[in-house]
Parts: sequence; C-alpha cells; structure tokens
Amino acid sequence: MISTIKRRYSLDEYRAIEEKAEGRSEYRDGEIVPVPEGTLKHSRISGNILTYFTSVFRDTQFEPINSDLRLWIPEHRRGVYPDVMIFDGEPQLNAERSNEVLNPILIVEVLSPSTADYDRQSKFRMYRSIPSFSEYLLVEQDEPFVERYSKQAEGWLLSDFNSLEVFISLDSVAIALSMAEIYRGVVFE
Repeated sequence: MISTIKRRYSLDEYRAIEEKAEGRSEYRDGEIVPVPEGTLKHSRISGNILTYFTSVFRDTQFEPINSDLRLWIPEHRRGVYPDVMIFDGEPQLNAERSNEVLNPILIVEVLSPSTADYDRQSKFRMYRSIPSFSEYLLVEQDEPFVERYSKQAEGWLLSDFNSLEVFISLDSVAIALSMAEIYRGVVFE
C-alpha cells in the first residue's frame, strides 16, 4: 500500500505561486485547488451581469468588480474568485494587498456542473461569515434560472426566478436586474 502526503502551503507560498500562475487557484486553508476554466455561456452570463452593473452603478457609491480580484475570507482562511462582486463604497483591501478584498455586499456565482454544489453549500456558508455580505445570486448557465438569497433579520431568504420576462429585485443595491439581461446572447439547447 502506497501512502501519499498532501502538501500544505502557507498563505505566502500560495500568493507567490498565484502571482506567477497561468490559471487561477483557490486557497483553502493550506490547500491549493485549481479553479476550472469557464465556458462561452459562463463568460457571456458573467460578462452580461458585470456590464449591466457597471452601467447602472456609474457615478454611484456601488462598485462592481469581476473575477480577476480575489476575495479573502479570514474566518475560513480561504481565497476565492467570485464571478462578480459589488462593493458599497471603496473595496477594503486585505492588509493593503491590491489583489485581495474583504467586503462585498453582493456576490454572483455562475454555476458550472463541477462547482454548483460547492457554490450552493460550502462557499455560501463561508460567504455568510463576511459582515458586509447581504445578497447572493446563483445563476444557471444551461437554462434561465437564478437563485437569490437575501439576508434577513431571521436568516437568509431564498427566491428563485425561471422566466426571461421577470426582474430580480436586488435589495442590497436597490435595483431590479432583468433575467433577459442576464441571458442576453445565450443560446439554450
């Protein structure tokens, strides 16, 4: 029987590796986990959402950011790359690192078959440890379907949307996002 030793990385080692890497990886408390590459649908959907938010929030206190910026979750010692994040005011940097932030109010994840369960369960649980975080969108890429979680006094409220004709009310940023806008240019089979 052959045993394998799983190497654990310090946060500094991870950051050094990530700065030179061609692909992205998440940091999971000592473990480095590659992030799967996206699909054309995934890119269109996340691009549509970011473009819409960028246009709507121009000249406001809200700032949308794409997946190039790492979100650091201190309580869980995790570094992740959400598809889209929105900040109310200036993003708070993690110890003056220009590539890690701490304080999104809204996070969007476009679901992939390989990451959907992780995004819905473990990642959502970790996101909830972020004090500023108050709204979460999970967007399917193979059919028009969005799950919206909003933070309430008594817990998190789930609403789902499955029609291109409806709008999703986003309480954290006081706008409505059209399902048709999310899926603009996406062809379903």
